[in-house]
Amino acid sequence: MDKKVTRRQIGLILGGLGSVSAYAQTQKPGTTIHQEADFKAKPARIYEALLDAKQFAAFTKDTAEIQAQPGGAFKLFGGHIQGRNIELVPDQRIVQAWRPASWPPGVYSIVRFELVAPGSGTRIVFDHAGFTEDKWESLNEGWPSRYWEPLRKHLDA
Repeated sequence: MDKKVTRRQIGLILGGLGSVSAYAQTQKPGTTIHQEADFKAKPARIYEALLDAKQFAAFTKDTAEIQAQPGGAFKLFGGHIQGRNIELVPDQRIVQAWRPASWPPGVYSIVRFELVAPGSGTRIVFDHAGFTEDKWESLNEGWPSRYWEPLRKHLDA
């Protein structure tokens, strides 16, 4: 079943979140991240690991609370990262309103995980947008060290 939400539903979800940092309006260098990471695991396995609190906690070695449905809230890394699921297409796409707890209240960015199956594994095509330039370096370094590398170790174990 396709768990896609409409633009109206996204507006209602985001309306409850406060402001989403200017996603479409701020596409300057230093305010977006594009990364691609290859995995041996199938898309379904990666999709599940990113949305199942128990598995997420296992690969990050930290606590996680995840409501795995559109509009569902999440708290990751002991509550240091929080947000809501905007769009979920099983085994294909995860779009989230995402924020570190240290950001001003109500400010979110958008992260998008596209799960592409080029052969027997999966390529995550990842985009993160809607944050200020001063956050770029730490976010750009954080995705591989906190997501891709631990996820790869977890799935290959």
